[in-house]
Amino acid sequence: MATLLRQLSSNVSVDFSADITRRDAIVRAYQHAWLAYERDAMGDDEYHPISHEGTNLTSAGGIGYTVVDSLDTMLLMGLHQEYSRAREWVATKMSFDRNASFNTFETTIRVLGGLLSAYHLSGEDPVYLEKAIDLADRILPVFNTPFGFPLTNVNLALREGSIDSEWPEFVSTSEVATLQLEFRYLSVLSGNSIYWEKTESVMHKIKSVLMPHGLASIFLNWQTGEFVLSAVRLGSKVDSYYEYLLKQYLQTNGTETFYRDMYTNAMDAVHKTLIKKSFNSNMVYTSELIPERDPNNEISWRLTPKQDHLVCFLGGSLMLGASTTGALVRRASVPPRPEELSEQGKRDWSTGTKLIRTCMDTHRTATGLSPEVVHFRIARRVQTNFENFILFTMYFSDGMGHDPRFPGDWYIKGAPLKPGEVPPYYARYMLRPETIESLFLAYRLTGDEKYRNWAWDIFQAIEQHCRVDTGGYATVINVDEVPSRKEDKMETFMLSETLKYLYLIFADASVLPLDKYVLNTEAHPLPIFDIPPGLL
Repeated sequence: MATLLRQLSSNVSVDFSADITRRDAIVRAYQHAWLAYERDAMGDDEYHPISHEGTNLTSAGGIGYTVVDSLDTMLLMGLHQEYSRAREWVATKMSFDRNASFNTFETTIRVLGGLLSAYHLSGEDPVYLEKAIDLADRILPVFNTPFGFPLTNVNLALREGSIDSEWPEFVSTSEVATLQLEFRYLSVLSGNSIYWEKTESVMHKIKSVLMPHGLASIFLNWQTGEFVLSAVRLGSKVDSYYEYLLKQYLQTNGTETFYRDMYTNAMDAVHKTLIKKSFNSNMVYTSELIPERDPNNEISWRLTPKQDHLVCFLGGSLMLGASTTGALVRRASVPPRPEELSEQGKRDWSTGTKLIRTCMDTHRTATGLSPEVVHFRIARRVQTNFENFILFTMYFSDGMGHDPRFPGDWYIKGAPLKPGEVPPYYARYMLRPETIESLFLAYRLTGDEKYRNWAWDIFQAIEQHCRVDTGGYATVINVDEVPSRKEDKMETFMLSETLKYLYLIFADASVLPLDKYVLNTEAHPLPIFDIPPGLL
């Protein structure tokens, strides 16, 4: 904490002017990806750059996931010709009349969020609002459940919600608690409060059933309205729940203390339970709690030193939270001064910066790309009391506190490989944006050039190992293998998030200022607003 105070006390001359050379390199990379998709698969939901093919999410056809996910990035980058053609496709060819199931969460964050962002950034082009209202009205029936939790899937043509066949009684926490930014903004634009009310009731219900430790498990039972005994973590199936706690507070200009309190309580619980340090160099990381039943049907919680790449959003989010919910002033300095932050704000700022360093450390691979999941080594086995249960930590040791097969603080489970072995899923890089997202927030909140340099390092690694010469970018199957083997898929978030965040890092700070916008979990910027009188 003393080091943090010295850093915050230093007089920093912040220069947020654009790095034009690097910014323009990002734009060219975007064109390399988009033009290949447009050439081979225009209108299809997903793109496969090696086979030069597109695919749709359902046999009934797609709804243009990649197109809509890309609109606001093109507007921000000033790619007017590319944008004009994409806009024409939305206006004349996009249809939601598909008799098939689409994931409610993904459709909301990518398509609804993309339409709303394009509406705002385009100067309120009515075609986007019309499409957004059409889509949202088709989604609304998923909320018709006993406790208002939206079902996992929606048939857009029939306007019916449906369960996940793999988990018929459950909905993931992320899927029900990451619809709010989009639906609330749509209520403001349309004047129809139904979108706000449906998603707001979900958050009030979640708060009423939070577990004693204040954290959310990854599943809820949509029939009983309770959390299911399942993993507690900050990664997949729950990550954006925590992200949206903060962003819902920011979206309405810091007026809803309900979300501020939920967020600060959640971060207190995260620090108490999930934030840990590695054995070798005290590297800060997040762990997971896995519930287990013994033969007597008693529950214990196993603390597992596992961190998804998805968790790397948290570093920047904590810094943003520290300078807003943790600030003692209306608008903190850049970077914030020690006297401007509460004790909670100082703690969150410190943890956030350290988590970003940890996420950058996971890029120390043969390709310079971070794996999908890493595990951390801890020194010994400990037993502690945890909310009336016994909690055990996993450990790996050769008697000296470390496993000689895995040098350093972290490792990829299932690696290194023997000749001929198939790389584990954990070893891949899927073009994910989370570390870059945190670098963007950290740079905007500090002006520290190191965050730009780290982002450039990641971009160069993507260019070297993920770029497909004929157009597009692809998943790398094993980050520790050079030359890289590629999987024939370019995720839509490459266009909506990864390249957008890289562009924003090297653009000047007048592009999407943090006091004017929140970015949804698919990086679609939505304006901060005051709640209109009479809406609710």
